[in-house]
Amino acid sequence: MAQLFLRDIPLLRPPGQADLLQVLWCPYEHEPDYKPSTALFWRSAAEVGDILATPPEPYEADYPGYVPEPCVLAPEAITEYPNSLDLSPGLQRMLEDWNRWQAAGADVDSSYARYPREFYSIHLGNAPGWKVGGWPPWGRTDPNPRHCGVCGVQMVPLLTIASREWDGGEGHSWAPQEEQATALAGSRGPGQYPSQPTRVEVGSTDNMQIYVCPTSPEHPHRDLIQ
Repeated sequence: MAQLFLRDIPLLRPPGQADLLQVLWCPYEHEPDYKPSTALFWRSAAEVGDILATPPEPYEADYPGYVPEPCVLAPEAITEYPNSLDLSPGLQRMLEDWNRWQAAGADVDSSYARYPREFYSIHLGNAPGWKVGGWPPWGRTDPNPRHCGVCGVQMVPLLTIASREWDGGEGHSWAPQEEQATALAGSRGPGQYPSQPTRVEVGSTDNMQIYVCPTSPEHPHRDLIQ
């Protein structure tokens, strides 16, 4: 499913001497939530031997979107802000005040004058796409914290498995510079899926977010589809 090295993503907090995270999921929907089940494996890359030249593929799956297209992603550090639903009521009201945006000298198109909060949600809050860490992509539900089943502490996002790297329309602002022209055109060439390199489809273009315990990465993880 996904293989992440500490050398590429320092944000990972592996246990012990591990420097490699392997994320696997079953391409079938399992009860009671009817979604793919996931498994995390922390390993030492130096101890991994007998690497297969061709990874095995499932002989069948519930949906084609549950079988990733083999690809290599280039990790990039970005700055994102919380989903507006994660902000306090006072901060949410401030986002809706167009005068504050103007007083701050923000370069915001006047088309957002009536709904300045939309500018924040589309271009600043909660970056779309596959990501390590980051903020939860709320929308289908209000913020719903995950808690560790062992020690009870609030869990933190580890990995977001996304159906799209960026959204259509104005959401193309999150597209990499080299993909901006394609994103603006809203089209693709034969066999090209720039906003969906993995070809993964979670639910109805949703995201699956995997949470881990900040106290101990060995405690069972949890996931959430939004």
